Amino acid sequence: MDTQLADDALAITRDLIRFATTNTGDERSTGERAAAEYVVGLLEDLGLEPGYYESEPGRASVVVRIEGSDATKPALVLHGHLDVVPADGTEWDADPFAAEIRDGELWGRGAVDMKDMDGMILSVLRAWHRAGIKPGRDLVVAFFADEEAGGRLGSHWLVTHHPELFHGASQAVSEVGGFSVSVAGQRAYLVQTAEKGIAWLRLISRGTPGHGSAINTDNAVKHLVEALTRIAAHPWPVRLTPTVRALLQGISELTGLRADLDDPGALHQLFDALGPAQRFVAASTSTVANPTSLAAGGKVNVIPSSAVGTVDMRPLPGAAEEALALVKALAGPSVRVELINQDRALEAPFDTPVVDAMRLALDAADPTCVVLPYMLAGGTDGKALDRLGIKSYGFVPLKLPAGFDFTAMFHGVNERVPVDSLRWGAGVLEHFLRNV
Repeated sequence: MDTQLADDALAITRDLIRFATTNTGDERSTGERAAAEYVVGLLEDLGLEPGYYESEPGRASVVVRIEGSDATKPALVLHGHLDVVPADGTEWDADPFAAEIRDGELWGRGAVDMKDMDGMILSVLRAWHRAGIKPGRDLVVAFFADEEAGGRLGSHWLVTHHPELFHGASQAVSEVGGFSVSVAGQRAYLVQTAEKGIAWLRLISRGTPGHGSAINTDNAVKHLVEALTRIAAHPWPVRLTPTVRALLQGISELTGLRADLDDPGALHQLFDALGPAQRFVAASTSTVANPTSLAAGGKVNVIPSSAVGTVDMRPLPGAAEEALALVKALAGPSVRVELINQDRALEAPFDTPVVDAMRLALDAADPTCVVLPYMLAGGTDGKALDRLGIKSYGFVPLKLPAGFDFTAMFHGVNERVPVDSLRWGAGVLEHFLRNV
């Protein structure tokens, strides 16, 4: 292990966590400018010339292109985001922005989502600067704002207003993949090759207002609740994409479990073999639509004229239009469905040189490991890059200790990452980037 590389990855990650880059999804979001200026300073210290971009005051992203040795190869985008979801310190056992190390774990909001990867990236660039190493192809290194609110003010803004930054790139690497899981006693690393789409929906019901003591069959609250209940109860059909089929087949080979992909019981058994990691992948077999909020009225004895609810729908690749039409039908004639935010689903091939380079890097550090693809139920900044034809992969290499519930750390209370995993991952990422 390159000790200096590992030390830098830990130190930079801790520095980044201490910037409270909280993204509330509105004008109260703060901290991205200070974190971006810190990143700019680190890059300038390496003799690089990063670009600093603000979509709105304080909503800052940083992009730098590093020239590779082979101009005939397409560029690779390597990206992270600087914002984090809110953290209520009263719920934590440590200050979410103090970057404390306790019992061999680095605590803080962003420790896994995704300032650990940001720290790894910057530590690799610093190591290359020390050693005079040039990547094999151009690297477009980006640190985006606003990922946690869909990227409108970060990756999507840059793709719209500065697409030239990503000229010549064909593939991108970022979150959420490369972490280890235990499957039947065998360590496997899940590389993200797909992610579901996003459709955030607002449901608005209308009815006849009146006194709460009167009979009212045209009650807006009733219309909304019934619509949300129908949507929540709908049994979405199972459809397995190539990524999910490959994952399930790999789990079957490791466990000896039956790989009858038409049997729901067999599917559940295969996902169960992933342990806590199934939290990220079990939803990849179907579209999911969950009611997430509702609001109506202002007085207990007044029936309101309207009620509003929201639904977080995550359609499979190729299923967005059909799923939206079905939700509208389930909502019924008294409820209007509006799109708050919609973004594409992604699926990239697993049999490709970029994945081969990931496998080689993992094999060098963990020779007995297995590498499997998976589909993320959430979303990443890869959705924006896909608009430019850039295929995305999730690879934040982390060799995790047995029993560590990694997927619970994302947006969770007491988010943390094992220090040894972070230090190990920096070396694996360097190997991958040097050979991709």
